[in-house]
Amino acid sequence: MAQRSIEILIGRLITDEAFRNSFCGDPAFVLAGFMGTGHELTAIEIEAFMATQPDFWGLVAEQVDPGFKRPA
Repeated sequence: MAQRSIEILIGRLITDEAFRNSFCGDPAFVLAGFMGTGHELTAIEIEAFMATQPDFWGLVAEQVDPGFKRPA
């Protein structure tokens, strides 16, 4: 398990609306691109991200202070 990569990915999904929207539209493509930048995820971790309901990330993002979010 590459815990740091998971933390970075979750952080982006929560704080970066454009990234989150891309992920919700095509999670396999976004995960491949994420790993293409040097981040490591196991097959189980990829499966877990793919199995997460897309609206979950938006619901979590709504709870985060705007100061933590990436400017649009």
